[in-house]
Amino acid sequence: MSRVRVLIRPKAGILDPQGQTVERALPALGFEGVSNVHVGRLVELDVEDPAQVPAMCEKLLANPLIEDYEIQ
Repeated sequence: MSRVRVLIRPKAGILDPQGQTVERALPALGFEGVSNVHVGRLVELDVEDPAQVPAMCEKLLANPLIEDYEIQ
């Protein structure tokens, strides 16, 4: 078994309401100088065949129309 991590993020140019909320909240908490915040998700999988992970991402884990993914 191999442990695979898939980082999923909104594509450039796609509205990211969670990222915008975090970006607006940080200065209110005293954290200045933060911009371009994007919120994504990390999926960890133990798989027998890591070669299948791209197909898993395309079919289920990510929405390829609005999200990019990176397999680590």
